[in-house]
Amino acid sequence: MVNAVITSFYLEGCCICVIFTGKMTIHLKNLIISSRIFYLLLFLSPCWVFGQKHFDFNNACQQAYREIIQLKLVSGQRMLDTEKKRDPNNLIPFYLENYIDFFNLFFNEDPAEYQARVGRQDKRIQLMSEGPESSPFYLFTKSVIHFQWAAIKIKFGNNWDAGWEFRRSFLQSKENQQKFSSFQPAVMLSGTMQVVAGTIPDGYKWLSGLLGIKGNMTKGMQQLEHFLSAGDQWAMLYHDEAIFYYLYLKFYIENKKEEVFTFIRQNKLDVKNNYLYAYLAANLSINDQQSAYAQQIIRQRNNGPGYLNMPVWDLEMGYASLNHLEPDAHIYLERFIRDFKGRFYVKDALQKLSWYYYLAGDEQKAASFREQIIRRGGSESDADKQALKEARSGKWPDKRLLKARLLSDGGYNGEALLSLQGVSSADFRSPEEKCEFAYRLGRIYDGLGRGDEAIAAYLTTLKTGEGLKEYYAAKAALQAGYIYEQRGDGATAIAYFEKCLSLKDHDYKNSLDQKAKAGITRCKRE
Repeated sequence: MVNAVITSFYLEGCCICVIFTGKMTIHLKNLIISSRIFYLLLFLSPCWVFGQKHFDFNNACQQAYREIIQLKLVSGQRMLDTEKKRDPNNLIPFYLENYIDFFNLFFNEDPAEYQARVGRQDKRIQLMSEGPESSPFYLFTKSVIHFQWAAIKIKFGNNWDAGWEFRRSFLQSKENQQKFSSFQPAVMLSGTMQVVAGTIPDGYKWLSGLLGIKGNMTKGMQQLEHFLSAGDQWAMLYHDEAIFYYLYLKFYIENKKEEVFTFIRQNKLDVKNNYLYAYLAANLSINDQQSAYAQQIIRQRNNGPGYLNMPVWDLEMGYASLNHLEPDAHIYLERFIRDFKGRFYVKDALQKLSWYYYLAGDEQKAASFREQIIRRGGSESDADKQALKEARSGKWPDKRLLKARLLSDGGYNGEALLSLQGVSSADFRSPEEKCEFAYRLGRIYDGLGRGDEAIAAYLTTLKTGEGLKEYYAAKAALQAGYIYEQRGDGATAIAYFEKCLSLKDHDYKNSLDQKAKAGITRCKRE
């Protein structure tokens, strides 16, 4: 006799599970079982675990995640396929597959791949919604998926959709942190987005206001630092991913570049076998005028099979080589242009190729690559916009200034200064060249640690370039602000950062404004 109402029926293999409701006594084959005990046994049964969608970040999934985060995508996918066959209702493998799509699309930007993968986002979000809301992974997995697709959609020019993806991720991460305060991965993601949202440049303020996004740079960085010092299971698992976010934000937002490379050395980050770390270290090195170190990282990385094939290595190597005026720089840049199917930095790479041949005296090839700038690649990034502007102007840079620029960008400041020996402002005719000459001297002195001389040159740059559309004056104000910030003179630093913000209608406006705004926040300790 069974005095109950059957509400659900599950069949898993040859095992049948029946759920009964109500407070009653159940007679099954003369065995009397309390309904409460029956519930307990039912929830502990493997039939329940495998009969419902669930989040099981088990050892196999953890190993797959570690492979993926090193950009070993083939082996990572193989592990996920095995886990999906073992437990089709485990949602973690489907969540981790979004990382594979993210890395493929973010680094390679292949439009055909985008069309093939873009439909997977909604399906994955729907799958995650079928998991138990009592799990911290219920909101966290959806937040990560939205966050990654926000970055992807920016790469493919869908900025409006990217803004909404970021908003969804931002709100879900915030809610998850409130519901599961001890779940550390939520802190990692929320902290990262707090920093990004807290330093949105004025050019995008309308979007952040419309989306209702408000961040806090200081709070976000503190959250990330807290996460990296945490020692629980989930914090340790997501440690490598958190380091990637943390170091990029520390470099670009906090402007603590020396601390970034000290962190890389002291923590012995594996820049040989972990491609994500290798890319981070090489890319930041190039942007910190350390081209020689970037070349070392790229050359020494593990060239074994199984890693994501990324044309971006050729782009980085081309930049680093050109920054030392090396004769093989064109090989890397031309290979990048040939193999890369995306839009970002294509115009910039073509500009660098035109410069290479221009300095080599091959005017025909220089003109050919410059012509391609107009019709190839996108103009979403500041570097691509500047390349397009130069190509349309029809003007070529002064060779002396161009050589000094490249050498200084590479960190070869002694050679750069030597290349300008005997050159003065009087040697240049146009206001733009006179301004650039002062700016290049400032950057070279800055790189050599000669702060007072750098500031003097930056002041000359501001005086001669405030009314120009070139970026020299704004960047000079920013760099002067950095020098005073490092000296502990916050008030003077803020004045220069505000000067940078006040200059309008120049190249690199959004990126320079973001850095100046971050500088003000740091100096005010907000």
